[in-house]
Amino acid sequence: MALTPAEMDAKLDEHFRFEASDDVEGVLATLSDEVEHDVVGWPGGPVRGHAAVRSFYQALFADLANGRVESRRRLYGDTFMVDDSVWRGTAPGRPFGIDGHGRPIEFRLLHVLEFSDSGRIARENVWIDLASIQRQLAPA
Repeated sequence: MALTPAEMDAKLDEHFRFEASDDVEGVLATLSDEVEHDVVGWPGGPVRGHAAVRSFYQALFADLANGRVESRRRLYGDTFMVDDSVWRGTAPGRPFGIDGHGRPIEFRLLHVLEFSDSGRIARENVWIDLASIQRQLAPA
C-alpha cells in the first residue's frame, strides 16, 4: 500500500515528538511489531521487535536529553522515505561511549524508513555523524 508524503511526514514527526519527550512507549507505537531497527555503528547491531528497540531507546534517552530534530530535506517513494535532519540537545550521559558532561551537542542524522501497510514504521535505518559527536565531546 502506497502512502502519501504527507502521511509519512505525519508518522515521522509523531515519532520525533515522542523521542523529544523521552516517551519510549510512544516511540514504539509508531513502529510495527516486527520493526527492523538499525542504527549504523551501534554496538548491538540491527535488532528486530519492540523489546530490543525498547532497550535501545532507554539507553539513548539516558545519554541524550532535551532533543529536538530539524528536518532539512525529505525524499519519498511509495512505501519509504529518506530524512536528512539535525539533532540538537544536551549530552548528560555517555552518548556513543563518550562522556557528555551535560554539554550541548548538535549532529546530523540520516534516516531511511520503510512503512508497513498499517502506516507504521517497519524499518528504521539511521546514520549518525559520529565524527561530529566525537569532536564536540572530546576532552579539551
